[in-house]
Amino acid sequence: MNRKVLMLSLEGLKDRNGWSRAGVKLPTFDIEKVRRNTRDNPKWVHFGTGNIFRGFIAGISQGMIELGRESVGIIGVELFDYEILDKIYYPYDNLALAVTINSDGTLDKEVIASIAMGLKGSPDSGDWEILKSIFRNPSLQVASLTITEKGYNLEDERGRPYPQVLEDMERGPLYPKTSMGRIVSLLYERFRSGKLPIAMLSLDNFSRNGEKLFSSLNKIAEEWVKMSFIEESFLDYLRESVSFPWSMIDKIVPRPSEFVRKHLEDLGIVRMEIYITEKKTFIAPFVNMERAQYLVIEDSFPNGRPPFEGVSRNLFLTDRDTVEKSERMKVTACLNPLHTTLGVFGCLLGYKTIADEMRDPLLVELVKGVGEEGIKVVVDPGIINPREFLKEAISERLSNPYLPDVPQRIATDTSQKVPIRFGETIRAYHERPDLDPTELKYIPFVIAGWCRYLLGVDDEGKPMELSPDPLLDTLRGYIADVRFGDPYSVKDRLRPILSSSQLFKVNLYEVGLGHRIEEHFKRMIAGPGAVRKTLKEILGGI
Repeated sequence: MNRKVLMLSLEGLKDRNGWSRAGVKLPTFDIEKVRRNTRDNPKWVHFGTGNIFRGFIAGISQGMIELGRESVGIIGVELFDYEILDKIYYPYDNLALAVTINSDGTLDKEVIASIAMGLKGSPDSGDWEILKSIFRNPSLQVASLTITEKGYNLEDERGRPYPQVLEDMERGPLYPKTSMGRIVSLLYERFRSGKLPIAMLSLDNFSRNGEKLFSSLNKIAEEWVKMSFIEESFLDYLRESVSFPWSMIDKIVPRPSEFVRKHLEDLGIVRMEIYITEKKTFIAPFVNMERAQYLVIEDSFPNGRPPFEGVSRNLFLTDRDTVEKSERMKVTACLNPLHTTLGVFGCLLGYKTIADEMRDPLLVELVKGVGEEGIKVVVDPGIINPREFLKEAISERLSNPYLPDVPQRIATDTSQKVPIRFGETIRAYHERPDLDPTELKYIPFVIAGWCRYLLGVDDEGKPMELSPDPLLDTLRGYIADVRFGDPYSVKDRLRPILSSSQLFKVNLYEVGLGHRIEEHFKRMIAGPGAVRKTLKEILGGI
């Protein structure tokens, strides 16, 4: 018997019985009405249209609509990879199929229809005027972001502005090229429309994200004031009428899975192709993700905010201090450092998935050790228990065999992550009188492993493709003369990396770790199998 074909489109959703038989939950609200309301009175814009937005953030928006608390949806704006919109937004009427992968292998499926528009956030696009009009609208309450840590960075590892940033600073708000420049330009539109208040909510995965967002936007704005492109009073507007709430977000949303695609195809859901864009973004009309999720937001919204309360599991609105404690717990100790550890060593040791790594006793002990070192400097946020969070991460989340996360995804942009995931802990050990950074055992070894990863050679001595990273060429340039199989070739070539306080928050030589990391690195390049051999030695021969 032929299975009925299901299409992810507004027309296709009319076959509610077909979707129900496939086990897919459909929206119960009037999608077209919500989209009209959103166009007329936008409240929430989000920059970054990738997987975590479609699966988690837009899901929160949908939850508010389903509960009858909200009559508008969310507007997605892409600042970097426009193929995302061309491939998986427009052809599917801005709908997304969210697939939650449970630890027992079952899949929960839901169509997300809260995304009212997908816009290209570039002055070269026809969407730019629409976006400017949205920012001029008094109804707009929140502009949130998931653009990754590198999207906020204005300077290289030596503190020099990137060329595009410098160009933005010198050319002003009309045709900015960087994400931060474009957002400042849009906020200037809002300023000119009556100094309208708004919350700029960073939902990116690093410490003090709201503070970093303000700093980057303010730096560009200050240059534009100096160049007389904009009024000096705009700087007062950024400080007085725009809030920059801090947040902690946590949900593993890996690349689209072939297993999930096949499952959907078997149900009769067509056009579920997985794409890799030219900018190496892995996307599909569906989003696969874990069930666990956390979102802690500083409740600071000068123009009002969406009714977030009770919409999503583990969503907390609280004060800044609690957000920071929650974020430090996750990002500097209980999850993100473990993830980066598995990303680096998974690539070196040839693992295909994170879950496969968690069957390796050596790697399990390594991530446990990294977690224990980090948790020593963590303050209990009160709303989430750090010990329970760490236990869940190791025993349930990272080890979920049905979650198709891969080391290569985790290893992306590692240079942008190590300052927070390891540098913060090292600095805390250095600054606290009751701790000594030289007591650290596992974190220095992981840093050495990352340097070893930068060689682009796996533990068998074979060439290994490296994940994208904005500092990759610079970092690899420092170790270009290091030869696999020749520890003597290392000399002092790691010094520019390990002495960088921009990378590690401290100079690793000055806190007594630099030379130890060099020794780990030398042992791991001795020849084939040296990474695993050194790992065994570090862990006491497990």
